[in-house]
Amino acid sequence: MRTIYFIRERKNKFGGAEIYLSRLSSALDEHSTNHKIVNSIFPKFLPSWLRAILFNFQVCLTKSSKFYFSLDRIACPDIYRAGDGVHKVFLSIEKKSRTNLLHPIYLFLEKQCFNKAKYIIANSQMVKNEIINTYGISSKKITVIYNGIRQKVINYQQSFDKLSKEFSIKQEQKILLYVGSGFKRKGVEEFLQIVAKLEDSSLKAFVVGKEKNIEYYQELSLKLKIDDRVIFTGPREDVDDFYVISDVFLFPTHYEPFSNVVLEAMSFENAVFTTKQNGASEILNDDFVMNDSNDFSILSKINKLLKNRAELENVKKENRLDSQQFSIEFNLSKTLKIINKFL
Repeated sequence: MRTIYFIRERKNKFGGAEIYLSRLSSALDEHSTNHKIVNSIFPKFLPSWLRAILFNFQVCLTKSSKFYFSLDRIACPDIYRAGDGVHKVFLSIEKKSRTNLLHPIYLFLEKQCFNKAKYIIANSQMVKNEIINTYGISSKKITVIYNGIRQKVINYQQSFDKLSKEFSIKQEQKILLYVGSGFKRKGVEEFLQIVAKLEDSSLKAFVVGKEKNIEYYQELSLKLKIDDRVIFTGPREDVDDFYVISDVFLFPTHYEPFSNVVLEAMSFENAVFTTKQNGASEILNDDFVMNDSNDFSILSKINKLLKNRAELENVKKENRLDSQQFSIEFNLSKTLKIINKFL
């Protein structure tokens, strides 16, 4: 079997696409499938727009007869997995600087990528529809394969004992959780506003993730008078422990092709709420899907769950069961079927 080359510019242990690729690579190793991961050889201090151009030269000039399964927008893919969504749609939602050269370069590469790929994998129906509606790509050229995860053993007491030593939390407290980097797009401001409106003032809310402008959100929690309830942890290696001790995972993102964190939170027995602008909302019951990041009608549902322990536990157990349908092995099986058609 020919070697499959997986293309991803960045090598980042906190990035969603990078985490997915790491899981996929491990599963391929278990199946003894020949593959290599190709990352950028260029230094990170270069501007992002220049790195995007140089990485395209790196992979396209050395392609020859290699089979490329790309997770990045490049001009020479065989199969493209559109895990980053549609940049043109993203720009219509998020107001970005017109002077940033990265955006026109991404738009150019995105159009090339969609048109030149022999086949496209979308990680949600939302993204598939965006590709069709934005670039006129035939639906026959695109299939939806949701992200996959590995189930892990849950040891609540171990996780609680560990985190309670670091943070002021009690076992009877309800815990809300947000996990993600890039707070503006992923709705941390709205997360804080929702926390401020919840009836249970004794709860704790953890915000886990990297943010260069974190002082803004810390000041906002002060203004909302919830600074005693909200803990900003920064990026963590032990994020699984936070999932384990949490009751409700709230992710009011503005745009997300399919966030891994939704599946992860489900697998660790969290009640999960997110927006319909997140492709992962397709695997949730409609009661847990916000119309947008400012849809505060979700407050009544969260309040009800926090008051009713039996209903909350039932939702948490159901989510873990539902998450088992989205294993990395199932994702790999469907992905390999497509690869083998074009390899």
